[in-house]
Amino acid sequence: MSEQPAIETHGLVREFKKGPRAVDGIDLRVEPGEVYGFLGPNGAGKSTTVHMLTTLLPPSAGSARVGGHDVEAEGAEVRSLIGAALQEAALDPFLTAREHMRLQTALHGLPRSERAARGDQLIERLGLADAADRRVGGYSGGMKRRLDLALALVHKPRILFLDEPTTGLDPHSRRNLWEEIQRLVADRGVTVFLTTQYLEEADVVARRIGIIDQGRIVADGTPDELKEQIGRPSVEAIPADQAELGRTKEVLRRFGSAVPGTPRGATVRMANGGMSLADVVRALDGENIALEHLELHAPTLDDVFLAKTGRSLESAEDAAGPEESEEPVPA
Repeated sequence: MSEQPAIETHGLVREFKKGPRAVDGIDLRVEPGEVYGFLGPNGAGKSTTVHMLTTLLPPSAGSARVGGHDVEAEGAEVRSLIGAALQEAALDPFLTAREHMRLQTALHGLPRSERAARGDQLIERLGLADAADRRVGGYSGGMKRRLDLALALVHKPRILFLDEPTTGLDPHSRRNLWEEIQRLVADRGVTVFLTTQYLEEADVVARRIGIIDQGRIVADGTPDELKEQIGRPSVEAIPADQAELGRTKEVLRRFGSAVPGTPRGATVRMANGGMSLADVVRALDGENIALEHLELHAPTLDDVFLAKTGRSLESAEDAAGPEESEEPVPA
């Protein structure tokens, strides 16, 4: 690709004084205007990677460029291009949302004539207008997340880092937050680097996904590519009349190879990704076989995570501890 990547790392490492490498030589490339989902359990190295890419922690080895600038040698240039909403929102509980926006626009050097309008625009867009003059200490978790995102967008960044932005939010708040992110990508071509523990969220929102485990990238690709790596979908059919089981198996063999399944039915791994459940239904109907149950089992990102790491993300979350950390310092 001829276009310069929005984010690029080579052999990126972060070691802490006490403990293993939190990030162990990762290579990443994120293209402009894409949403890149960065998946992994607590302790895998997600937040440490974000801290390095946003210049809050210097790499121990390797290199990273964000917006074409080296994160160590050109930290100020990197910070001028990015917005970041990290796990812990840096909000003052005694200030209102409008006061936060006034402070943030001043820190980013917006002209005085533009500050109020820009703050009000983002407050309105993120659904905080009714609470704009209330102290943030009384906000719900979802409102704080939305305000944190608004603050990250003040200077119209080209690249946005979101570190588990929807953790702990209710479904409605998560949906509202992601509608705004998708609008930014569609309307302004913003690049989004998202860390998340929600597989279904990454599956829907991210154009490409990287899975990190124990500090190393173990998978990278589009959601569909990653699912295809571990196998094709399977179809399970249980006839209403068990006397029809043999014929049911014969019909399903037209669509793929038999795999273990329920003893009361037939299960095949689909041979052609272009075939659909509707094709199977038509074939069974053509043979006048009535069904008790029919289901398509499509590979999921949790299947991918299990295949690449040997455990599901849920079990990995239970086993993992917090990442090794030091106080982040600007580069």
